[in-house]
Amino acid sequence: MPRRLLPALAALPLALPAAAQAPVEAELPEVVVAAPRAAEARQEIPTSLGSRETRVDRATIEALPGGGAQPLNQVLLQTPGVVQDSFGEIHIRGEHRNLQYRLNGVALPEGLSGFGQVFDARSLRSVSVLTGALPAQYGFRTNAVIELETRSGTRDPGGALGLQGGSRGTVQPYANWAGILGGWDVFASGTFLRSEQGIENPTSSWQAINGGTQQLRGLGYAARQLDDTTRLSLIAGTSLNRFNIPTQRGLEPKFTAYGVSDFDSSALRARQWERTWYGTAALQKSFGSVDLQVAPFIRSSSIHYVPSIPGEMVFNGVASDVYRGSLGAGLQTDATWRLAEEHTLRAGFQVTGERARFRSATTVLPLGADGLAFDDPLTLTDRFGRTGWLYGSYLQDEWRLTDRLTLNLGLRWDQMVEYVTAGQVSPRANLVWRATESTTVHAGYARTFTPPQFELVPNATLARFEGTTGAPANTLNDPVRPERAHRFDLGVSQRLGENLTLGADAYYKDVHDLLDFGQFGNALIFTPFNYRRGRIYGVEFSGNWRSERWLVYGNLALSRSAGRDIRSAQFTFDPEELAYISGKYVRTDHDQLVTGSAGAVWKGWEGGRLSASMLYGNGLRRGFANSEKLASYATFNVGVAQDFTGPDKGTWTVRLDLLNAFDTIYQLRDGTGIGVGAPQFGLRRTVLAGLSRAF
Repeated sequence: MPRRLLPALAALPLALPAAAQAPVEAELPEVVVAAPRAAEARQEIPTSLGSRETRVDRATIEALPGGGAQPLNQVLLQTPGVVQDSFGEIHIRGEHRNLQYRLNGVALPEGLSGFGQVFDARSLRSVSVLTGALPAQYGFRTNAVIELETRSGTRDPGGALGLQGGSRGTVQPYANWAGILGGWDVFASGTFLRSEQGIENPTSSWQAINGGTQQLRGLGYAARQLDDTTRLSLIAGTSLNRFNIPTQRGLEPKFTAYGVSDFDSSALRARQWERTWYGTAALQKSFGSVDLQVAPFIRSSSIHYVPSIPGEMVFNGVASDVYRGSLGAGLQTDATWRLAEEHTLRAGFQVTGERARFRSATTVLPLGADGLAFDDPLTLTDRFGRTGWLYGSYLQDEWRLTDRLTLNLGLRWDQMVEYVTAGQVSPRANLVWRATESTTVHAGYARTFTPPQFELVPNATLARFEGTTGAPANTLNDPVRPERAHRFDLGVSQRLGENLTLGADAYYKDVHDLLDFGQFGNALIFTPFNYRRGRIYGVEFSGNWRSERWLVYGNLALSRSAGRDIRSAQFTFDPEELAYISGKYVRTDHDQLVTGSAGAVWKGWEGGRLSASMLYGNGLRRGFANSEKLASYATFNVGVAQDFTGPDKGTWTVRLDLLNAFDTIYQLRDGTGIGVGAPQFGLRRTVLAGLSRAF
């Protein structure tokens, strides 16, 4: 008999299939039910009950402008409430980071991130974004969970070779293949990218000065059914990126160093390397009504910023060669027990250990008694390493009160042993009411505990820089604390007919020790800090129309994010701002009141697809204590793709994409605001063309 499941509430798949996935009970096809039990175990263990889930499938990713060449953050920007920022950063529901990435259900330890993307969109079968008052099984990073599902040989057999390129010398060859090898379900993917612009231009010009990048990404997946109730899966991947740091003409020299007092700023040649390796293994086992998954994981990442020393000394009086490395490993265990028809129990634990390393060589100028710098550069070195631990466990009960009403109650315990030692027991509750066959309402509460990113916490010896151009504005450096919050969420999903689905979701977050991040200095390495109190609230609206030939969707989000009284890493702020913020709430630098996205895909003719997408933002914060905002903007993208049979009788695809079609000039950052280091402009008009061959 088919097994009955309750899918994630308010699932809003941006997908091409004609049949809508309603947030109600659904019968699984017999082919799924007949599959070996362990193959289903991973799908039974996680539950997004009571959270808002938006899913983007592989077909939609490939169909939208940019296709599989678009970075993962661009895919996420087409989901509700996701705000665009510089350096590839995104903000979901008014927060900076606090995102959890899961690969095939296994949480990856948080690594150092910079300009580059770690995951290649072509490697993914789907991307899901879970927000709201998450169930107890989700801990540590709880603002949003990014669920990444890799392609596999059983569900996505075949492969492709392709080349995509265009504006600013962009060239991107790629290859992938999925199939069965010796009883193993296998998928492998590799992508190389070269372009003359890797990160945002500090000016509005069409192409950045010294803006080149080279990026390599690879992923491998293998899974095998050991017996009817046991399955083993392995994933390994890497991302190796090199970026030149863009510069601009006409900067005014401020110092004399190495006998140089006049330097052409366009000749600055700073660069940054980013390296990431990750791997997971998951053993899934079924014992009748119990499903168990045991998953060890590991991730290594590093960032190395190499300055353009003579030039940076002339303009800034400081030039820092900075390296940060992180090695994180751990174990995640999850279990599901279908105790009775009305009760499904879930429990699990996770332990993560991380070794963080930091070293720097900072060249500075000494200051005389009059406070003026004189030309006698000296280099101060700093090096340290530290190990930290995170522990978490949970227990929750999915209680089906009636056929239409489900209550999910959970309790979670989290503990951190890092720069500070702290812990918390957090209750969670979600109620889901299927009011009618087409209407679902949910309400949720979650107490959350969010440790700061261990590998980013600064530990420099500030006193060593006294009397030099590298001296901080002040010497206060209270430790960064974990964030503790109460989250509330209320939402509704309404299906109108067979094609149209509408959704609305409201949220409120009351925070102690609100975590935020700032970029201080030239290296793109963020520093975490706390506001003593914070409050974040907003509402999201979404809709999508899906039919055999059409996918049309739109999202609108209103949000507000504010904090008061900076109480850690104070040395990175000017005393005037610290005093001002201590007495009143100010907007966070990533606060954006209105955010919108929309798109459409039309399968209008045999083998052809026409697509369009847009993104709107009314401007991030700027100025003293974030008291102002940047101008609003809207960008539009279009794309067309055509499949055809080539001379070799194989299936070929040709595509043409136009990004920022109207060549809108818009500024994401102007170099002012709390924790904002430099100005950045959005990408100017870009033309990409591609050709691929499926096999």
